[in-house]
Amino acid sequence: MSKFTCECGYENPRGTFVCESCGKPVEENEQKEKLLDMKYEGVARRSQTYTTTFIDKVWMSFSSVKVGIWIIVVTLLASAIGTIYPQEMYIPPTVNPANHYADEYGVMGQMYYQLGFHNLYSSWWYMLLIAALGISIFIASVDRFFPLYRALKTQRVSRHANFLKRQRVYGTSEVDDIDRSFDLAIEKLKEKNYNISKENGNIVAEKGRFARWGPYINHIGLIIFLIGCMLRYFPGMYVDEHMWIREGETTVVPSTGGKYHVGNEEFLIELYDEDDEVFKEAMQRAGGPVVKTYQTDAVLYEREDTGAVGSEGELIEVDRKKIRVNDPMKFDSFALYQVDYKLHELNTMSFTLENKETSETFGRVDIDLFNPQSVYDLGNGYRIEIREYFPDYFMNSSNIPTTRSQIPDNPVFIFEMYTPETPEGEVSFVGIRTNLEPVGENNYKMTFVDVETKHVSALIVRKDHTLPFLIIGGIIFMIGLVQSSYWAHRRIWLQRIDGKVWVAGHTNKNYLALRKDIEFAIADTGISTPIDQVEEEEKEITKDKNN
Repeated sequence: MSKFTCECGYENPRGTFVCESCGKPVEENEQKEKLLDMKYEGVARRSQTYTTTFIDKVWMSFSSVKVGIWIIVVTLLASAIGTIYPQEMYIPPTVNPANHYADEYGVMGQMYYQLGFHNLYSSWWYMLLIAALGISIFIASVDRFFPLYRALKTQRVSRHANFLKRQRVYGTSEVDDIDRSFDLAIEKLKEKNYNISKENGNIVAEKGRFARWGPYINHIGLIIFLIGCMLRYFPGMYVDEHMWIREGETTVVPSTGGKYHVGNEEFLIELYDEDDEVFKEAMQRAGGPVVKTYQTDAVLYEREDTGAVGSEGELIEVDRKKIRVNDPMKFDSFALYQVDYKLHELNTMSFTLENKETSETFGRVDIDLFNPQSVYDLGNGYRIEIREYFPDYFMNSSNIPTTRSQIPDNPVFIFEMYTPETPEGEVSFVGIRTNLEPVGENNYKMTFVDVETKHVSALIVRKDHTLPFLIIGGIIFMIGLVQSSYWAHRRIWLQRIDGKVWVAGHTNKNYLALRKDIEFAIADTGISTPIDQVEEEEKEITKDKNN
């Protein structure tokens, strides 16, 4: 910034309204009676001085409090809309989100999904809002902090007469012994914990300057907090994923790059005793048994690194844990939490090929509902082919068979049955309590024999390296909030001008407390109590209205 020299000899940056050293108002000849705007000590801010280039305009926009408030309003509005319906992470992981929002919430749900509100907090535009808010806070803080710090650091004790005259609290008086009056005032001000500075027989008493930095400490904490929020969407910083694991199965732990696997040896659920008088009423209200606890007997495996390209190492057991609610298995900055379960999920369905006329059966087909084979050879010229498989069958709006998910909640098969009598094959549409012949009457049918079920445990995989940022940012934010809320920056000037004592005072809040401090300091000194110019002006306005 270019500079100009005040009459006191201090070089001020261009755009300064009040000399940073002596306090002389630059515009004093135009508005001699107007009180000084002391919000930022009248210092030059870049956003108000340079406004021509593109960078200047960007800086000016982001430094504006109004722009920051609008960014906050838009962010809060978007966040509120994101809570109307559950986010995708909270809907059943086995369903198709596009179908789920349309089926559950109708047209509004479909619009909610299409506009991207189902994954709001990880969307690029929401992240852009958070980044814009952080940039606005940073630029606004830099634009104000450094000029204010410089002005407070370089201020002189002796201030220009027009500076004192245009403070809110101001007064003059004639005193017989100024030195004695000043000495008495200094003693009283020290009792109030003011720091006293002297220059050429003038004094300034100051306390609570650190309160001026409260908002900026606030901003630092908020910026750190926002950085923590944004880091959640950087790979490896934050993981929160569901996984379903069936009894007797071992599967890879998500987001570990295949390094860790977890096995479900057994899933157990414990119910409250129906004869327990303490919980009997609760069970009656629930209309059935009440779950006491549930757990997964888990085994953690780590895949051995063989070093060979394309070679998968052996799984080595590294830990065992009975995972219960709020009692996770922890490993390598990850944690596995027990969150849900599903009892008696269909796992295998068994059928036989039956001659409808003779009721003779030919072989048995055991179909793994999660990995069905395409062909089942029963021998002697009898075989079954699966033309279509719908794990969770339903008829869509076009009246075409389809599936909601790959979880076999309502499995349906379209079989082609080949026998020596029907070498061209017959088609059968088979499901739970369903056995149809869609292309004509058949000689053979698929007869349901048995079903095997398994309990399924739902675990959440969590890792959070952003938590320290959130905690530190929150603590710093609260420190700044307390600092700016419970303390005030107060200054009291006592100067000798033309044989009189001039008294002026300024505070960033609570002028009543400042006036009480001044009255306490000048009691018994002979110095007249200064007036509050704002109150006097209000009284004059009220008086004029009444007249």
